[in-house]
Amino acid sequence: MLPTPFEFERASTIADAVSAVGQEGDGMFYSGGTELLLAMKMRVIHTERLVDIKGIPGLDRIVLNDANELEIGSRCTHKKIAGDSVIREHVPALASLCANVANVRVRSVGTIGGNLCFGEPHADPPTMLGALDARLVLQGPNGTRSVHADDFIRSELETVREPDELMMVIVFPRPTGPVTYRRFKHGERPSVNVGMAWSMEAGAHSIKSARVRVGALGSRPQPLKAVEGVLKGLPVHDAHRAIQSVLAEALDELDVNEDRHGSADYKRHLAGVLLLRNAEEAVAMRGRAK
Repeated sequence: MLPTPFEFERASTIADAVSAVGQEGDGMFYSGGTELLLAMKMRVIHTERLVDIKGIPGLDRIVLNDANELEIGSRCTHKKIAGDSVIREHVPALASLCANVANVRVRSVGTIGGNLCFGEPHADPPTMLGALDARLVLQGPNGTRSVHADDFIRSELETVREPDELMMVIVFPRPTGPVTYRRFKHGERPSVNVGMAWSMEAGAHSIKSARVRVGALGSRPQPLKAVEGVLKGLPVHDAHRAIQSVLAEALDELDVNEDRHGSADYKRHLAGVLLLRNAEEAVAMRGRAK
């Protein structure tokens, strides 16, 4: 099936792109198109105009800024992130995640911004970015605003981004402790995924704070507050035992959708297994860093 007819326009600046899309949402931004074009061909999505943003400079850069934060342009492909030296040095778990997103075609042309804006519940990046305490910078006709990764996805296939807002960059603090990510998948999408990031002082043997996110269970990634609480201030070697002590309580609080990926009990079990494997990996990473 072919999409319904639409106009195609190339933008050279962010302002031009925002203007071309229009405040009424007549148009849509286009870069990789790995999900958008399929949806258009299936006629699930229709737009009057596609606005190509591939020619806008600066949207595909990756840097460590002066505030000790990592910046990833929204138009960076998964392949570029996976191979970038800055990402591989400071957050190798994110590089590994991007190296295993979907398939080779998607990794080569699909962008991290497009992945986030589509709002697919069974996706890899949103869970990891929530654990990394990332914020997403959007620009629209009324200026620029920043949205925390935890607040960006509203529900399944729905985000807080307005139709005429362009995601420009993803920003998060340079990790100071282990960052881990595990998933279980059927086909190319995760059935359950878990991201964890520890904040630690240089040379310290205790966890200053922890962020844990579980994704692909409901419409958006969810925090495990009980696990984060028990890890705060804890010696690294006690992490695995401490997580086990609160795991059942934490998993019971998760909002889980039963679907073709499994029952609620099955998914909760997988989330627990993945979390404990994350903890084992984080402890081992900290041991190697001594």
